[in-house]
Amino acid sequence: MDRFTALQVFRQVAKLNSFAEAGRRLGLSAPAVSKNIAELEAYLGARLFNRTTRRIGLTEEGRLYLQHVVRGLDALAEADLALGPIKAAPSGTLRVAAPMTVTLILLSTAIPRFLSLYPDLKLDLHLDDRRVDLIREGFDLAIRGTDNLEDSSLIARKLAVMPHVVCAAPAYFAAHGMPVTPADLRSHRCVRFSLSGHAGIWEFSKDGRSERIVVEAQYSVSSSLAVRDALREGYGLSLMPYPYVEADLKEGRLLAALQDWDTVETTLYAIYPSRQHVAPKIRAFLDFIIEEFGRS
Repeated sequence: MDRFTALQVFRQVAKLNSFAEAGRRLGLSAPAVSKNIAELEAYLGARLFNRTTRRIGLTEEGRLYLQHVVRGLDALAEADLALGPIKAAPSGTLRVAAPMTVTLILLSTAIPRFLSLYPDLKLDLHLDDRRVDLIREGFDLAIRGTDNLEDSSLIARKLAVMPHVVCAAPAYFAAHGMPVTPADLRSHRCVRFSLSGHAGIWEFSKDGRSERIVVEAQYSVSSSLAVRDALREGYGLSLMPYPYVEADLKEGRLLAALQDWDTVETTLYAIYPSRQHVAPKIRAFLDFIIEEFGRS
């Protein structure tokens, strides 16, 4: 039994006092109407209609059941209507998780422009460098930076690739010398971003050979901005995503080292639950960040 169809049939028969007319209204044959009512009565274990050859009428149980059925079907219809605007245009609340530094440097100044395009949309943006559980924590979308995307049932859309650079303040290099090979880093004061997938080992390659440097650090911190502040103060050197220090390098606050060596890259992805029935609010934000990161 299709219970939803049976309830619609029951409501129409009760309203019209006619199996045949209810069938015409619903596009069902008279036998199909009778079958739905019989199956519904069997399911409930109660007789809903008194029937004679000339007329039908609700039983006491039928009248009581009809009151609840009408309220339930009307509530479903209202729910469908409420969903209509959300399906048609971006609206409602969009919950997004994103790394703090990536967002502050590459995205946050553009978000007001995005929101101005969709006045019915509310953005709940959580800035956190930890890796959130998209489903368990109830996020619609997450921006994730990684150099090794794990297998997942979630959808991952590539946004950008961030190269890394070894850098420090001019004063630090003046006092401690500039490394010429990755092995030289072992004698330097390194600052580690503790949430990075490569925090403890920095990898470099050149002319077909590679070097892996185990990084010992007096200072490990869970914020890339804090790492950058330490570098600006001349405390040490670090392996940083280039966009985080681009302005510092151009303006001379920091200097790059080992530029003739290739090192890790961090790929930014948009992570969301499914390709099917993507809500307009998610689609709009996805298009926005693809454009913004492409511009960056």
